[in-house]
Amino acid sequence: MSAFHSRLGHRARALVCAVSLPVVLTLSGCATRQAPDPLESWNRGVFSFNETVDVYVLKPLAEGYVKVTPDPVRTGVRNFFGNISDVWSSANLFLQGRFKEGAASTMRVAVNSTLGLGGLIDLATPMRLDRFNEDLGQTLGVWGVPSGAYLVWPIMGPSSVRDSANFATSMTFSATTLIDGAREDNLIRLLSGVSTRAAFLSATDLLDGVALDKYTFTRDAYLQRRQSLIDAGRPPSDDAEEDEAPQPRYDLPEAEEEAAASAASAP
Repeated sequence: MSAFHSRLGHRARALVCAVSLPVVLTLSGCATRQAPDPLESWNRGVFSFNETVDVYVLKPLAEGYVKVTPDPVRTGVRNFFGNISDVWSSANLFLQGRFKEGAASTMRVAVNSTLGLGGLIDLATPMRLDRFNEDLGQTLGVWGVPSGAYLVWPIMGPSSVRDSANFATSMTFSATTLIDGAREDNLIRLLSGVSTRAAFLSATDLLDGVALDKYTFTRDAYLQRRQSLIDAGRPPSDDAEEDEAPQPRYDLPEAEEEAAASAASAP
């Protein structure tokens, strides 16, 4: 019975993604480089909801997790989930045509999955097999798919029309695919979310202190960082079209940009 509910849950999430994506694509038609946030009123409402959930649920859970869980255990949990995401990063590197980096990332997964006890111990980083953190949104961007409208999703946080493709892949391929059972599936998702939030406690505290308009600050930092990651993945010969308007820069101080980028990655 638990296996049935688990399969039903996966199908329901896939159906939600399939139904919602065309709606988002329709709503984002008026987005431009100069005005990337045509849904700002909606986004601000969702952002406020997410902030409330974070203040009363996610942040207290993360702070409690840090207090009761030894640092080596938290590191092992982060390494485990990071190793799962490295598998998808490797696939995206190959899809971007970055075969050398893809091979290195695949080697990283192999080392940590075997010698690193299923990813609990990160042995690859000391071996200079660094993490790349690639996703489907970056891959689509490298191949010229425009970002579309900026979006804020409930719980999931900042995104865009293009980057929303990441949600479907993260639901399809994650640590929960290794677990059979609805209860276990939910526990793994909760642990992943709390672990991620705990890693960004100091970054979000810094963001609270520097941002006059937290929504605008987070949005601008997210869009700038995503464009920077996509530009880094493009071949040197792949120049932007001359008649295309330049991507806006927001000139954020480095510490503030890192804080906003980190906060944007938190659930």
